[in-house]
Amino acid sequence: MPEVRISAFAKINLRLDILGKRDDGFHELRTIFQTISLHDELRLRPSRPSEISLTVEGDQPLSKEPPQKNLVYRAVDALRRELQITGGVEIKLKKAIPAGRGLGGGSSDAAAALLGYLRLTKKKLTSAHLLEIATSLGADVPFFLLGGRAVGVNKGDEIYPLPDIRKLQIMVVSPRDIHVPTPDAYRWLEAKPLALTNSAGTSKLFQFCALSWGAQGSGLSNDFEGPVFQRHPRLDQIKRELLQRGATEALLAGSGSAVFGVFPSPAMARRAAVGFPHDQTFVCETVSRDRYARLMRIAE
Repeated sequence: MPEVRISAFAKINLRLDILGKRDDGFHELRTIFQTISLHDELRLRPSRPSEISLTVEGDQPLSKEPPQKNLVYRAVDALRRELQITGGVEIKLKKAIPAGRGLGGGSSDAAAALLGYLRLTKKKLTSAHLLEIATSLGADVPFFLLGGRAVGVNKGDEIYPLPDIRKLQIMVVSPRDIHVPTPDAYRWLEAKPLALTNSAGTSKLFQFCALSWGAQGSGLSNDFEGPVFQRHPRLDQIKRELLQRGATEALLAGSGSAVFGVFPSPAMARRAAVGFPHDQTFVCETVSRDRYARLMRIAE
C-alpha cells in the first residue's frame, strides 16, 4: 500500500510589527517569517474505510480536542471535498514542535497535510486554489506552502518571498510551564485603531521595509515582547540568559511562549542548551526556500 511521508517544519518570526487594530477586529501586522529545521512528521496512506483516521503521537496538543478539530484533519477534509474523493485516508502525525509556543506547528502540519495528500492521491490544484484553501485554515498556513524567508502582511496571510539569508544556528527554549494563548497576547497589546498615515505608523513601515530588503537578517524585533514579558517575567529572563550564554540575538517566538537565540555555531548552541535543564530545548538551523521546496517536493 503506498505511503507518503512529509515533514512539517517550524517557523520563527525574525520581526513582528503590530500596526494597529482593524475595523474587522483583526490586527494589521507586518512580519518576517523564517522556517527552521525543527519539524513534525506526517505519514499518509489510503485506508479501506471511507473516512479520515488521524493519530497524534509525541508532544500532545494542549487540549484534548477531537480529531475533527485538528488542522491536519480539516486540511485533508477540505481537499477531499474539493477533489470529490470518497476513499479513506489514514494519517499519523508525530509531533516534535511543542504546541502553543509561537512556532507554527499546527499551521505547518496543515500545510504539510495539503501537500502530502495531493502527492498521495496524485491530484493537482492550481497554486491560487491551494492558497485559498490554506488561508481558510489559518493565517499562518499559506506561509508554509512557500517556506524559507518571507514577508507576511495584513493578518499575516498575504505572503511575499524574500531573498534567503545566510544559514543561522538557532536554539529554541520552550518552557514547559508557561503557555501564552494568542488571543490573550493580542489583548495585552492594547493596540490602537489602525492609522497608517500617522507619522509613527509610517516610520514603523519604513523601518520594516528597510530590514526586509536587507540581506543580513539582523534587527530582530517583536511587538509582543513588552506585554508578554510583563506578565511572564521568566520569558524575559530566558532571553537574557540566551544572550549571556553566547547568543548574538534573542527573541520571543511569535506570541510566545518559546524564546529563541541565534548562535555563532551549533556547538555554542548545544552548550547553551545545557543551561535550561527544566525546559525543552531544540538546537536547529534556518531552512532556505530552495531547500524547503526540495524537502517538501514543492513544484516551482
